Amino acid sequence: MSAQAPDFDTRDYKAALGRFATGVTIVTTTHPRTGQPIGLTVSSFNSVSLNPPLVLWSLIKSSSNREAFEQITRYNIHILNAEQLTLARQFSAGSPQERFRDVIWTPGTTQEKVPKLDNRYCSAWFECYNRNHYHEGDHMILIGEVERCHHTDSLPLVYHAGSFDLTPTLTET
Repeated sequence: MSAQAPDFDTRDYKAALGRFATGVTIVTTTHPRTGQPIGLTVSSFNSVSLNPPLVLWSLIKSSSNREAFEQITRYNIHILNAEQLTLARQFSAGSPQERFRDVIWTPGTTQEKVPKLDNRYCSAWFECYNRNHYHEGDHMILIGEVERCHHTDSLPLVYHAGSFDLTPTLTET
């Protein structure tokens, strides 16, 4: 048995998916051949398992970074805090060289020297071993095994209905 043909168009599908708010992340790694830092904004991030600690994210197959992420051993996922709208936009457009312009980061401690964004940008971060990837539809799904993580109390930047939203400040009643 197979799935039935969709009874909706792409625009309706994207609008329906947009009703689910997600956090905004920047995923970084080091290019396997050139050693140059790579980074991109991703909103398709989720937890998979607590034991072992696994997370997933997805990358459109047409991305110029797809081959690099198929080959690398490690990457970092940075959950952006609510003040990082400009940074999210910077890593989602422009040339790869411009994405790290004026951004504070350090090379990681592993052999790959994966770029780690400064904590001031993040609500949390995860250092991941590139455990697996799967090609499904027009995306590649990457499964990362978390080797190290850290979190802060800062509110996350949120993506909802096709746009970035600042997380409202919660007040006690």
